[in-house]
Amino acid sequence: MRLQKIKTEGLAHLSYFLSADGEAAVIDPRRDIDIYLDLAREEGSVIKHVFETHRNEDLLSGAALLKKETGAKVWHGPNPEKPIQYAAETREGDTFEIGEALLKVLETPGHTDDSLSYVLFDKSFEEGPVGVFTGDALFIGDVGRTDFYPDRKREVAGLLYDSLKKLMGLGDQCLVYPAHGAGSVCGSGMADREFSSIGHEKLNNPRLQIGGREAFIDAKVAENHYIPPYFRRMEEGNIEGAEAAPPAPLPSSPAMLLDPGDAICLDVRGIFDFAGGHRTGSLCIPHDMLTAFAGWLLPNDKPVLLLARDEDQAVDAAITLQRIGFDNVSGFVSGAMPLAVKNGPLDVLDFIDTETVAARVDKPPEGWTLLDVRAIDEYESGHIKDSKHAYVGKLPDAASELDPDQPVTVMCGSGARATIAASQLLRNGFSEVDVYIGSMKAWTAAGNAIER
Repeated sequence: MRLQKIKTEGLAHLSYFLSADGEAAVIDPRRDIDIYLDLAREEGSVIKHVFETHRNEDLLSGAALLKKETGAKVWHGPNPEKPIQYAAETREGDTFEIGEALLKVLETPGHTDDSLSYVLFDKSFEEGPVGVFTGDALFIGDVGRTDFYPDRKREVAGLLYDSLKKLMGLGDQCLVYPAHGAGSVCGSGMADREFSSIGHEKLNNPRLQIGGREAFIDAKVAENHYIPPYFRRMEEGNIEGAEAAPPAPLPSSPAMLLDPGDAICLDVRGIFDFAGGHRTGSLCIPHDMLTAFAGWLLPNDKPVLLLARDEDQAVDAAITLQRIGFDNVSGFVSGAMPLAVKNGPLDVLDFIDTETVAARVDKPPEGWTLLDVRAIDEYESGHIKDSKHAYVGKLPDAASELDPDQPVTVMCGSGARATIAASQLLRNGFSEVDVYIGSMKAWTAAGNAIER
């Protein structure tokens, strides 16, 4: 028996390839399915089953594509928002054999109504399950978010509590295999570790230490999560079944930077590259932050021209975008030098330090705003005096009260999100924008006061 974990960087998505005795199953596959086909070839296994733990919100599932390529049957839980067109329904108590491995279905709603967990048994041993694929019900160090049903907040939080109790009954020896790890938008307190057990989670998971069902519900209802607009498109795609992604983008003529037409110029090089020289009007989202912010800020109805350091980074960025449904990447250009040599529309972004910010806070320039673009929980836990809050994902609407002709300094935790936000403000007509590099980490490291 072999269990292979496949981690999708950026999304912090975890899928699994389970094989035994020439048969295989895939749990929660991503859209680019070649990795599962390659594993099946290596193992000499036939993929018989594809199991989904729930309807994913943050990425496109590859289940329908695996079904088309292999003939495997896709299984999904009951009570989806709409019928899953490519899957058959499975319910609590159903069992599936994959050689000497046995999967038993548990209904574990709360994160979504259709959430399932799949309990893994080794038929050679009778003393309890080996592991459990928990989807987004139970993470390592956290539990699933329950904010997708705003009219049923307390009900779905209670359902998750009941589901977690069911999972805790599997035994301390049972290993935990969640669908996401640290950095995912599907939770906020996951441990930066990808292995655990039911016993360890009982002792150490903060959400499992809350005493009683009502207290757990209160805690879940009080959480603050953001729902990016692309989640709805992912939900629809995972009801209908995703199509195969287009081929990797090809290099574009540098002249495209001079006149990209209606394409969005998306700069994925990194914040220091962007600050040093970028195309006027481009949107900065570093390639390792695409999954967090492209779904907020990147229009879905326009082609995308990537500005990358090199071909490898461009292809990696395009694949990441495809995993969250942005397929219209028209091409890429390496570096901003073509703009410089052609006297093209080239801009820089100023970074300022703690001393400069402190001086401005002490004696604010006329019309100046210090804009904190962290999540609201971060802001409320401590912020700089007189700073204004607007979450980066909700720009520019959240900054509509600001005067685009007045100076703005953008800050976050370290400066990365602030640079993304600054590029969005510049795209929307703000004329005087700079970034506090280091941001809250630098501010507190210098011993400066914060407000709550």
